[in-house]
Amino acid sequence: MSRFFGFVKKEFRHIFRDYRTMLILFGMPVAQILIFGYVISNEINDVKIAILDKSKDNVTQEITHKILSSGFFILDENLQSDGQIEEVFQKGDVREVVIFEPNFATKLEKEGKASVQIIADASDANTANIVANYTSAIIRSYMKNELMEQDLPYEIVPEIQILYNKELKGVYMFVPGTMALILMLVSAMMTSISIAREKELGTMEVLLVSPLRSMPIVIGKVIPYIGLSFLNAVVIIALSYIVFEMPMQGSLVLLLLETLLFIFMALSLGILISSVSNSQMVAMFISMFALLLPTMLLSGFIFPIENMPKVLQWLSTIMPAKYFIIIIKNIMIKGSGLMFVWKETLILIGMTLIFLGLSIRNFKVRLE
Repeated sequence: MSRFFGFVKKEFRHIFRDYRTMLILFGMPVAQILIFGYVISNEINDVKIAILDKSKDNVTQEITHKILSSGFFILDENLQSDGQIEEVFQKGDVREVVIFEPNFATKLEKEGKASVQIIADASDANTANIVANYTSAIIRSYMKNELMEQDLPYEIVPEIQILYNKELKGVYMFVPGTMALILMLVSAMMTSISIAREKELGTMEVLLVSPLRSMPIVIGKVIPYIGLSFLNAVVIIALSYIVFEMPMQGSLVLLLLETLLFIFMALSLGILISSVSNSQMVAMFISMFALLLPTMLLSGFIFPIENMPKVLQWLSTIMPAKYFIIIIKNIMIKGSGLMFVWKETLILIGMTLIFLGLSIRNFKVRLE
């Protein structure tokens, strides 16, 4: 055991001596969180919404049809009561709830005015703003084209309510994505390159003939990256809270545990990449195409998944960062507990076990 701890200590010293590695580990997270938090913007289509129709008359049905036939929205659920609104938002699929007040058509006819309440999930600020504006525009279009053509002095008033992010700050969306990207790069890419470097230089074989067995050696090499990646996560959370005033509505302990799970998953993926790579260049090439670009493009970090072609939407289901981003948003912004993110958690656990199993098998075949 003393030899193992001595090996881990050696790996820490090796990392701290390399200023380029230290720059990547600690300079990149700060730069990315600041750049992405201020610069990036996006758009979205095919938003899932829920309808709470307390009137169920011909006018509300016509407006609902107009909203759903616009091509911008997909009906996810018809709600029956106000108590279901919070629950449907906690699930994470629905971005907006449209509520028609009771006796909608009767009020419109007798009083000349009726209200539609639009509640948007602003954990994704840009999406919430666009969704609310699109819905309001469709309702105004219906009022203009259907009601005013009949020379009736009717008015439908959309009342917009923003949940979770009332100021529509874009950082609420980009901090989770940046956190997933950085942890994936630091944990997986740096691990794969580190082990590939040992194989390229021939020092891995030297280590394998030492008294330590192969798996303790591999574990010893990745332990420093567990600590450094976790420290990066803490830095990102602190920056998001102090600099960008991002809330922490849920359990910090749960968030850190989920973060640790994602780090383990990324490390196991990095070991898998290193097991099929004979050089640092190959490991870097595989990591760039298997980790960096998919994490940025297919996880929902920058581009909304709903706006992608179906093939890319299916491909996004195997992106680990997608599920981690969902977990972070639910815990930090919505205050959700484990009961609302258990599916994503199980998916990450499953991916970790698969990657780890493949990594162990490949190392046994190639190195022993």
